[in-house]
Amino acid sequence: MSNKLIIFDTTLRDGEQSPGASMTKDEKIRIAKVLEKMRVDVIEAGFAIASVGDFEAVKAVANIIKDSTICSLARALDKDIDRAGEALKGANSSRIHTFIATSDIHMKMKLNMTPDQVVDQAVRAVTRARNWTDDVEFSPEDAGRSDEDFLCRVIEAAINAGATTINIPDTVGYNMPHQFGETIKNLIERIPNSDKAIFSAHCHNDLGLAVANSLSAVLNGARQVECTINGLGERAGNSSLEEVVMAVRTRQDVFACDTNIDTTQILPASRLVSSVTGFIVQPNKAIVGANAFAHEAGIHQDGVLKHRETYEIMRAEDVGWNANQLVMGKHSGRNAFKVRLNELGVEFDSDKSLNDSFTRFKELADKKHEIFDEDLQALVSEAQTKDHESIKLISLKVSSETGEKNAAKVQLSINGEEKTATAKTSGAVDATFSAISSLLDTDVNLQLYSVSNVTQGTDALGEVSVRLEFDGRIVNGQGADTDIIIASAKAYINGLNKFLVATDKAHPQV
Repeated sequence: MSNKLIIFDTTLRDGEQSPGASMTKDEKIRIAKVLEKMRVDVIEAGFAIASVGDFEAVKAVANIIKDSTICSLARALDKDIDRAGEALKGANSSRIHTFIATSDIHMKMKLNMTPDQVVDQAVRAVTRARNWTDDVEFSPEDAGRSDEDFLCRVIEAAINAGATTINIPDTVGYNMPHQFGETIKNLIERIPNSDKAIFSAHCHNDLGLAVANSLSAVLNGARQVECTINGLGERAGNSSLEEVVMAVRTRQDVFACDTNIDTTQILPASRLVSSVTGFIVQPNKAIVGANAFAHEAGIHQDGVLKHRETYEIMRAEDVGWNANQLVMGKHSGRNAFKVRLNELGVEFDSDKSLNDSFTRFKELADKKHEIFDEDLQALVSEAQTKDHESIKLISLKVSSETGEKNAAKVQLSINGEEKTATAKTSGAVDATFSAISSLLDTDVNLQLYSVSNVTQGTDALGEVSVRLEFDGRIVNGQGADTDIIIASAKAYINGLNKFLVATDKAHPQV
């Protein structure tokens, strides 16, 4: 059995299925570059047939990334597989990941297919995928609730057809760690040709057990884990890449394998994904949360000061904390700005793009004495959305007074036409949102509003995330500014602009 654990990152595909977490092609490229720098083995870049945008994103990532295998998801349908193959043509190393449901409830209620038909369709799909690439992954969807005898049958047939990786997904997060590990072990032992494929685990976090189930699978013979940065994903999310990697790396006395991951890139990747998607990392999140290496209890502080390992099982520096002490400021030059962003995975496609971003950097530097990597990432994420805006903020004036209603006057450019509106309500943010909404013929429902400081200090850049719902569609909006009211307006407008972008993106399980 191999002592290498393959890390299959699906942030750009399964992670993107989080409501409101859809990413643009440029955002996917930025994240893919950071994943490549982290030495992720396989990057699942998207679901090529879901939309034209998804196809183009998979194609762009495949053409740019050279050191990681690029993968596209495909249902066990000819059109899906051919679309994935087309998108992956430019990849140095490509993989098609095809799937079909195997649990009784999915076969009967969703597919309306018999077990025999499912086996035939799986074989057909794997065979067709092999026409495009030698690297084919097969997933029996909802394997965690599937009959084990039937799993053995369909997996054996898929391997005979040419599947080189067999992924066992706990699609609905139903399994317990001992149960899931036992399933992996039984499948490897019972399937005659199991030695011809790598077994993988893809676990969801509905019961908070995704990482535990994934690690149990590794202990029982799986040599690939499918995961996402920050555990991003639909419903309660996926298995967290940073937690899986550091658990295996830290407990080499337990695991007979290790990854090739450069762990110093974990924190930069976490911050980038959080910035792009607007999904804030909770402070007590393992590995990448703000409190992950913080100690407040006196006895803990005393112990750490005397000997770090009394209360810390990992070094903060090993996962990217405090790895870079370079602080940008208003005296920093254009080249230093460009070099630092390149190190963060951001490359400019033209001098104009560089100049525009540098101008925004200088504007921020006039407001804020020290600018950190997190500020730069927030700045670039915001700048990249500006090119696709139909609604733009020109000016905002807000007045607040104790005992009085708050007033907001907003001036917007809507498709090139300048419009002004005012509103008075009980809160400054509410007044701002009301004024903006009055200029648009939409009834948007604000589902979530959150504020976080990007870095420390009273002059910190404030980042606002909003989740908006309109006509059944959900989007996230992000905005950043040293003034939190302006950041709120930017976030709201960013979300409204996303509603104006047409999408025919389909959920892969539909």
